[in-house]
Amino acid sequence: MRLLVGLGNPGTAYSRNRHNIGFMAADEIVRRHNFSGWKSKFQGEFAEGTIEGEKVLVLKPGTFMNLSGQSVGAAATFYKIAPEDVFVFYDELDLLPAKMRIKKGGGSGGHNGIKSLDSHIGPEYWRVRLGIGHPGHKDRVHGYVLGDFAKADQPWLEALLDGAARHLPLLLAGNHNEYMSKIALAIPKAGEA
Repeated sequence: MRLLVGLGNPGTAYSRNRHNIGFMAADEIVRRHNFSGWKSKFQGEFAEGTIEGEKVLVLKPGTFMNLSGQSVGAAATFYKIAPEDVFVFYDELDLLPAKMRIKKGGGSGGHNGIKSLDSHIGPEYWRVRLGIGHPGHKDRVHGYVLGDFAKADQPWLEALLDGAARHLPLLLAGNHNEYMSKIALAIPKAGEA
């Protein structure tokens, strides 16, 4: 059994924010793979389904970003899911828009949602870092991550989210490089649409 977590902030005011790209990925995974409808559980929204014969749970914590670990910890404890079977999709300032990197463990990189997860389930879960780019100066980060994606971002954003869901079986099978490669090939280049 695997637990897929999308990080974000609950509520319609935040739904298109860069900080909510993890929620967007979770929504696309649930939609594409015909998971159950969202239910309120574990201090968040929860859906379940099967991918290539394996039970998969998807969670969007409803605790706001800084407390995401409470929700994830509750779900992982209830289902007895080890950290290495948890995959967390979240926004990464230090990656260019549309880039993706996957790693197990490591530091938080200053991301408060990741800090919260580390404190509740330890650091040895999989991190699926979705690049949103950096505004250029640390004083502009807060407004940038809580700002909505621009209209010009939509082509790469839709391709990234579609690819993350479409090629998910590769991620779950441990084929991380192939997963990232297939998604990268689907991202439109600048000037394409």
